[in-house]
Amino acid sequence: MHRFAAALAGFCLAAGTAVVVAAGPATAAPACAVGYRVNQWQTGFTAEITVTNGATALASWALTWHYAGNQSVTSAWNATVRQSGTAVTAESLPYNAALPAGGTVSFGLQGTYSGTNTEPADFALNGVACGDTAPPSTTPTTPTTTTTAPPPAGCTDATFCDDFEQQTGSAPGGRWSVGAANCQGTGTVTVDTAVAHSGTRSVKVAGGGGYCNHAFFGTSVPGSGVLYGRFWVRHTTALPAGHVTFMALRDTADGGRDLRAGGQNRALQWNRESDDATLPAQSPAGVAQSVPLPTGAWSCFEFAIDGAAGQLRTWLGSAEVPGLVVDGVPTPDVDQQWLGRAWHPAVTDLRLGWESYGTDADTLWFDDVALGSARIGC
Repeated sequence: MHRFAAALAGFCLAAGTAVVVAAGPATAAPACAVGYRVNQWQTGFTAEITVTNGATALASWALTWHYAGNQSVTSAWNATVRQSGTAVTAESLPYNAALPAGGTVSFGLQGTYSGTNTEPADFALNGVACGDTAPPSTTPTTPTTTTTAPPPAGCTDATFCDDFEQQTGSAPGGRWSVGAANCQGTGTVTVDTAVAHSGTRSVKVAGGGGYCNHAFFGTSVPGSGVLYGRFWVRHTTALPAGHVTFMALRDTADGGRDLRAGGQNRALQWNRESDDATLPAQSPAGVAQSVPLPTGAWSCFEFAIDGAAGQLRTWLGSAEVPGLVVDGVPTPDVDQQWLGRAWHPAVTDLRLGWESYGTDADTLWFDDVALGSARIGC
């Protein structure tokens, strides 16, 4: 059995803490509430920020705050974030601008600091302090201007959505970390401006043959409960007969081992690292219930993981793949082997890339990645 350890630099973080700014008279609802959950390491941090609107619907929004220390924002996702000195402004993007009364919106940022990393406490939404009972203005105090490309399909229903248009470096940053477990070889991960599913950017993974030449980029998984995922993938070499992986999720309910999606016998398959179980079973009848991954074209890959029910579903191009379904009832040649023991996954990250357990290499592009609590669609 081959093993892929989940190790991403920058995501080995301390336990998160949260502060909610929602003070106000008991007789009147506050203008807004903000959840600020920070994960930090020695010189850097990420923050997941959730804004809950008050009683006035907003056509667009701008959240402002000040840092008490020397925190410096380096990148952000799901919002345009600007900093001037200690003052920070996060502005809505076209796909998450509308914020209904009582509605919530989430975004995140990454930054650096030294000394202490005190959480901000003076949040204001469209110029009105969170905690005030006066409603915020229906338009931001600072005009929103952005050159971000239009969002990919389904982003309005996603908790997290990234089309990589805000990436400015040679490798994906911000929410994403690049990592190769166990050994470093020739596999590479880069931001590509020549090939994209939408906009002008995607992430290119050049994965070599052989275990040490794997390469992945990953991010934490938001929330809990049923996890739905969607991404577009394009690759150059047909899935081989040998076992390969292009997506891995760390399962804390399975000893931190990976739940992996990829291929074997030239068709898509899921693989459980802890016991090497496959979905479907690698019999001729099982493989026939899966499908290949087309080459030279963008394909929409979707999945749903229900840890409590121990169920898994998979779609390619919006069509469910019969051989890639775990429904709790053992089906010969599909999930009978998979359900040979109790399985209730709790995944904590998403990693996209390439891992070959033989000599098979491939070049892949990933774009329009989305995660949420309901099916996002293509």
